[in-house]
Amino acid sequence: MTTQHFDVLIVGAGLSGIGAGYHLQANCPGKTYAILEGRAAIGGTWDLFRYPGIRSDSDMYTLGYSFKPWRQAKAIADGPSILNYVRETAAEHGIDRHIRYGHHVKRASWSSDTATWTVEAEHVGKIVSLTCNFLYMCAGYYDYAAGYTPDFAGVETFKGRIVHPQHWPADLDYAGKKVVVIGSGATAVTLVPEMAKTASHVTMLQRSPTYVVSRPAEDGVANWLRAKLPAMTAYGITRWKNVLMQMLFFNIARKKPEKTKAQLIELVRGHLGPDYDVETHFTPSYNPWDQRLCLVPDADLFDALKSGSASVVTDHIDTFTPTGLKLKSGQTLEADVVVTATGLQMQLLSGMEIVVDGKVADLSKSMSYKGMMFSDVPNLASAFGYTNASWTLKADLTSEYVCKLLNHMDRNGLAFCVPRLDESGMEVEPWLDFSSGYVQRAMAKFPKQGKKKPWKAYQNYALDLMALKLGRVDDGAMKFEKKKRAKEAA
Repeated sequence: MTTQHFDVLIVGAGLSGIGAGYHLQANCPGKTYAILEGRAAIGGTWDLFRYPGIRSDSDMYTLGYSFKPWRQAKAIADGPSILNYVRETAAEHGIDRHIRYGHHVKRASWSSDTATWTVEAEHVGKIVSLTCNFLYMCAGYYDYAAGYTPDFAGVETFKGRIVHPQHWPADLDYAGKKVVVIGSGATAVTLVPEMAKTASHVTMLQRSPTYVVSRPAEDGVANWLRAKLPAMTAYGITRWKNVLMQMLFFNIARKKPEKTKAQLIELVRGHLGPDYDVETHFTPSYNPWDQRLCLVPDADLFDALKSGSASVVTDHIDTFTPTGLKLKSGQTLEADVVVTATGLQMQLLSGMEIVVDGKVADLSKSMSYKGMMFSDVPNLASAFGYTNASWTLKADLTSEYVCKLLNHMDRNGLAFCVPRLDESGMEVEPWLDFSSGYVQRAMAKFPKQGKKKPWKAYQNYALDLMALKLGRVDDGAMKFEKKKRAKEAA
């Protein structure tokens, strides 16, 4: 059986993968491509996550694609609306016709002799192989198979139901029941006000507080602009407005952390009133943006707390009991349902094994090039968004850069490109400078980054725009091999 060959293979049919398909069609119209999707549907995160209230924690004017305006009134959109947006994009541009569902990638092997990748994927219980010249990973950053759940003492004695938000059971009925949500991150602050609408009471149990910021669900400026201007013009203005405001806030937070912290906590106090114990429940020990801030639209979490339908407890779990949880302080929480909103398990390149010229690549020892490629790994890029801004901002830039790279190689008769770190002794840093638990648990398995470009990921859209959209592809660190030394791929 002949192995099918493509110019480009994209892995993942979520937000990044569908965007990658668009950019390839627009900028490299002669290239053949396929999208390998492990699941049976488009959407990635937005199809997998089905928990109550699922929504973005970024505004849709920056989480949306650069080429497709977000037309709905709500800037902080719910999951089904985002999923529809991704599916609509795929259908409008015929990207959906390139998707191969149920293809879970397992291994990718590079041959410098043929300048091709051989990608092995599991499909209906069998391994199928495809080849490509360029491999573009758009599979996200976490393990879709399972979320992270700590080992809790006594969990087997609990007579209620325990669920993880990543795999929400369709049959879970929590109406009129006592619910404990363990966690204080983006998922927890989304679940609590939504479940509180019908549960008898919802308790958010956290070990330590997180910065929580309220923003209007609708962007009044965006909606006004959309009524006055062509859709793409209005969208572009709003997108840049939000990018610049976010960058300004992030830079202020980094330069004046104590002042920013005081202002954020004062905003919470303004929502909850002077009698609420903001110091205990909403005053983190770390500085703003050492972890991602939690966004709540229209103060919904604070409203649930004020109404009494929800509460926050800051404590540590001692043990589960048959009827709930016993805390280190001695306090007990009764529960019919416990939701472990305890985080994700980060995973690099969908857990796929990478082999370069017969040798398994240890990417934890590699250097990240421009936040998207890996030292000594040819013709492979990976979409990875920002920690301090919307994912799609970086994914769009990455896709455009990949297209620029492919076109450069075609124009110059080049077979492959590979980032090479020629500078010895450069100081290295973790790939992500973030103190969140899910990041810290995984960083040892991820590549490193350097102190200077092109080996440093700046987490800055303006700098990346300059470097990726306007910067040279042939920058000295990227090495190229001409086609005359590569045999034709089968």
